[in-house]
Amino acid sequence: MRIPLSWLREFVPVPADATAEDVMADLVRVGFEEEDVHRPAEALSGPIVVGQVLEVVPEPQSNGKTINWCQVRVVPEGAEQTLTGEGIDPSGVQGVVCGAHNFQVGDKVIVTLPGAVLPGDFRISPRKTYGHVSAGMIASARELGLGEDHDGIIVLSTLGFSAENGNDPEPGTDVFELLHLRDEAAEINVTADRSYAFSIRGVAREYAHATGLPFTDPAALVTAPAADGAGHPVRLEDEGPIYGVPGCDRFVARTVTGIDASRPTPPWMAQRLRLAGMRSISLAVDISNYVMWELGQPLHFYDAARLQGPIVVRRAAEGEALTTLDGKARTLSAEDLLITDDRGPIGLAGVMGGGETEVSESTTAIVIESAHFDPVSMGRTRRRHRLPSEASKRNERGVDWEIADEAAERAVQLLVQLAGGTAEAGITEVGTRPEPSVIELPATYPGARMGIEYTEQQIEDILRELGATVQRSAGTAPGEGQGLDAGPAGTVFTVTAPTWRHDLEIPDDLVEEIARLIGYDQIPSTLPVAPPGRGLTRQQAARRRVVQGLADAGLTEVLAYPFVTEAQNRFFGSATEDEGAAQRMVHLANPISAEFGYLRTSLLPGLLDIARRNHSRGFRDLALYESGLVFLPGEQLGSASIPPLGVRPADEVLTGLEAGIPHQPRHVAAVFTGHDSAPGPGHAPRAVDWQDALGAAQDVAALLGVQLQVAQGHHQAFHPGRTAELRLAPAPQGPGAAGAAAAADAAGAVIGVAGELLPAWLEDADLPARTVAMELDLDALVAAAAGVVVASPLSTYPATSQDVALVVGQDVVAGDVLATLREGAGSLLEDVALFDVYAGPGVAEGHQSLAFTLRFRAPDRTLTADEASAARAAATELAARRHGAVQR
Repeated sequence: MRIPLSWLREFVPVPADATAEDVMADLVRVGFEEEDVHRPAEALSGPIVVGQVLEVVPEPQSNGKTINWCQVRVVPEGAEQTLTGEGIDPSGVQGVVCGAHNFQVGDKVIVTLPGAVLPGDFRISPRKTYGHVSAGMIASARELGLGEDHDGIIVLSTLGFSAENGNDPEPGTDVFELLHLRDEAAEINVTADRSYAFSIRGVAREYAHATGLPFTDPAALVTAPAADGAGHPVRLEDEGPIYGVPGCDRFVARTVTGIDASRPTPPWMAQRLRLAGMRSISLAVDISNYVMWELGQPLHFYDAARLQGPIVVRRAAEGEALTTLDGKARTLSAEDLLITDDRGPIGLAGVMGGGETEVSESTTAIVIESAHFDPVSMGRTRRRHRLPSEASKRNERGVDWEIADEAAERAVQLLVQLAGGTAEAGITEVGTRPEPSVIELPATYPGARMGIEYTEQQIEDILRELGATVQRSAGTAPGEGQGLDAGPAGTVFTVTAPTWRHDLEIPDDLVEEIARLIGYDQIPSTLPVAPPGRGLTRQQAARRRVVQGLADAGLTEVLAYPFVTEAQNRFFGSATEDEGAAQRMVHLANPISAEFGYLRTSLLPGLLDIARRNHSRGFRDLALYESGLVFLPGEQLGSASIPPLGVRPADEVLTGLEAGIPHQPRHVAAVFTGHDSAPGPGHAPRAVDWQDALGAAQDVAALLGVQLQVAQGHHQAFHPGRTAELRLAPAPQGPGAAGAAAAADAAGAVIGVAGELLPAWLEDADLPARTVAMELDLDALVAAAAGVVVASPLSTYPATSQDVALVVGQDVVAGDVLATLREGAGSLLEDVALFDVYAGPGVAEGHQSLAFTLRFRAPDRTLTADEASAARAAATELAARRHGAVQR
C-alpha cells in the first residue's frame, strides 16, 4: 500500500519536515512492515519549466521524417531570463527541435532546459541536430517518468490547465510545483487481516495511533443524504449464499447526470494516483479509484444510458457468459455473484465490471455502485477467474459496510466538481447492514495474556482509540463459550468492534490490539522455563540418533523432492516387476511438473538423481543419505467428496477422510559411488561395494539396538547376485525391552534392502558402475527398538577361538550356515564370523568351502579346550544335518 504524504497530511498533521522514511518508522511501531520509498522527483533535476510555443516550422528531412523547428518562450512575456548557463538564451526564447506533431502555436508545453537531468541520467545540453542547435527538449510523459505515453509531448491544456479553469500557468512556471512532483510516498506491507489499512483513511488512523497526533476521519467530512428509494432501482436476489451468508448485504446507488466524461483528470489527482501506484486512465475511472484509495470502499460506475432496467444482484447460472472490462469472455460458475440488468450479466460483483455498461468519453450520466460484498464470495470469484484487482483485493478482505453511502456521496461531489455533473435527487439503498462483533473482555485478561500489568483506564482508552464502543460492568461471566474468568466482582468490558475491523472477533484479538498500541517494546523479555519431564519423544530421539550417526560415519545428508515419475515408483518401490505393475501410488492433481506427477514410494529415486547431478559436476566419491517419508496408499485413496468449508464435518466424515490418507512411514536410505576415501601418499582408496551399503544398514540397526537378519534376496532395481534382504531378528526378552512385542510381530518381515544397483540401469542413468545403495523402514526399526538398551555383562574370563571349514553346495547361502552354527554352538558361543569362501581345486565341482571363526567364552570360568571343541562339534553336526555340510 503506497501512501502519498500530501494525501496523508489532509487527515493527520504529519510534520512538514517528515520524510517517507519517518512515516514508515512510525507505522512500524504499530505493526506494519516497511517496503519502499517512492520519489518521482528523485530522478529529475531542473530547470524544467512551462513553455509557450511561439513558432513551429515543419522541415521535411531526407530520411522521410518531418521535424519541427520551434521557438518556445520560457519566461513570462516582457520578463527577463534569470537563468544562466550554456544554451540558456537571455531573451527567454529557446530554439528547440521537436519530432512530435500533437501541438500547435500557442500551446503551453513542458520544456527541459540545458542543465536538466531526466530519468536514466539523461542530461539535457545544447546540441546540433538537423541543421539547428537545439537548446532544450519539449518533453513527453515517458521522458519525465510520469507514465508510458510517448506518442506525443505533454500539452498542458490536455491536463486541464487553461484560462477557463483558472489555472493557466505562465511561461517559466516551475513544473515540479505545477505537477506536484516533489510529493513522495511511503509503501508498507498490509497483512490480510488488516484490510482497513488499504486506504488513506485506515493508514492515517494508524499513524495517529503511533504518534498521538489528532486524526480527522475523511468519511466524517462527507455528509451523505438519506436514502429515499427514488434512485435507480436495485434488487438483491441471492438464492445461493455461501455458508448462508448473502453475497451482497448493502447496495447504495447514486446517479449523476450532465457530466463531461472527456474532461482531463486534474494534475493533482493524476499525480496522487500515479504516486499511489495506479495509472491515470480517464476522469470517471480516476475518480472511482481516488475514492477507493481514500476511503477503502471500491466503487463501480455504469453508463446510465446503457443500463436496461433495474440492477439485480444474483448468482450466476452454471455456464453463463460475461465479457469483462479487460475484453475477455468468461464462463461463469454458479458460485459467482453477478451484477445484472434486463439483458443479463453486466459485471462480476466486487471484482470487475462488464463491457456492456462501461463509461466512455461520450457518457453523460453515471450510476454509482457502492456496495458491501461477502469476502468469501469475492475471494472465490477472484481466484476462479484469476482476476486480481485493487477492488477485489479490498472486497475479499472485507471493507467497512458503514461508509457505502459516504463513499458514493464523495464520488458524487467529485463528479459534480470536476466533470460538471448534477447530482440527481433519488438515492437507492437496499439490504441490511451486518451487525458488528460484540466481545466481552475481563479487565485482568490482557495482563494475564501479555505478562504485563495494564490499568483498566489504559485498556478502555486504547479500545476507544481503536474506534470501538466500550461499556464497563462488574461480574464473573465474561461470555458463554469464551472460557474466561474476570475473577470475583471483576470488571468486564463489553466491546463493540468498529465496523472497519472485521478481524476483531474474540478477546485475544483485543489483547493483541492493546499490546500493539501500547507498544510491543513494553512487554518484558522473559525466557520461559521448560516444564520438567518433557523433551524429545522416544521416536524423535531414535530418529535423531540415526541421522546423526550416519553423519558421524562420514555420509552427507541431502533432501530430495518427494515428486517422482510413475516408472521410478514402479522400479524402486517394488521388489518384482509384477508387484510394480500392481503397485498403488498417489497421483498429484496439480504437480509442479507433468513428468514428476507422483509421490514417492521409495527414497532411492531422489537420492540417485542427486548423486547423478553431483557426479556430472565432477564429484565422483559420494556417500549420501536421506531420512524422509514415503507414501504407500492402501485400498482406499482419497475420498469421494470434499466436505463443505465453514462447518466442522461429522465424525464419520472425518473418519472417512482419514481412511483415504496414504500410509506415510519414514524410511532411511543411502547411496555410495566411487571410493571410500581420497587417494594420498602411501594410501590406495578402496572402491565401494555392496558391503558398504550393507554396513550402513547394519549401522542404523546398531544405533537403535536392533539386530538385522541378512539373507540373499532379490529386487528388480538391484544386481541379482549382490542383493541382501534385511529382516528384523527376534528381539531379546527381558528388562527394558519395550519394543519386544513389536519386534516379535515384525520378525521375519523384509524391512529393507541393500546391495549393488542393477548394472544395466546404472548405465542408462549415467551413473558409475558398482553404485551401491540401501533403504530401510526406519519406523519399523524404531518400533522394534528396546525402550532401554540393556548392556550385556562383560566377562572377565578369557575367550578361546576355533576355526571350522565346511564344504556345502553352491546353492547354500553362507548366512544360513552361519545362523545354524550360532544355534548349534549353544550358550558358550560369543561370536561367529565368516572369513573365507573358496571354490576350486580340492573342492568338488558345484560346491564351496565356507570358513568360519567361532569365539567361545564362559561368564563364570575359563573354558577348557575340550569344552570349546565340544561346542564346535555340536555346531558342525547341526550344519551337516541341515545343509549337508562336510568338514573340510
